Amino acid sequence: MARYTDDDIRSMKKVTAKIAADYLGISPMAVTIGMRNSLLPIGFAVHNQERDRGRFSESWSYAIVPERLIAYKYGRINEIQIQNIESSITKIVESFEEMKQDLLFLLKENEEQGGKNI
Repeated sequence: MARYTDDDIRSMKKVTAKIAADYLGISPMAVTIGMRNSLLPIGFAVHNQERDRGRFSESWSYAIVPERLIAYKYGRINEIQIQNIESSITKIVESFEEMKQDLLFLLKENEEQGGKNI
């Protein structure tokens, strides 16, 4: 198990579930399940339903926020702040999903019209 300092975590471009697990002293599975079930407030777990391959093979992506991970380790997470942040992120994700659907519609429409520029 690797040991990471707070500065190590802050300097990483991407904190993986494995790194977060090593930092917290728990298993990677505890990190991913905790994030999926909103029990571990260190970032965001996104279910990629389009990539699922059946009932027992779900696809998830994890975005771990270094400062939230560090705050969680030291017991300094304010649950109300987290709920407000997550609510805002949810709204942003929903907006991006709507834009994605609009873009797919425009691309399909463009393709049907013989590839003319949008």
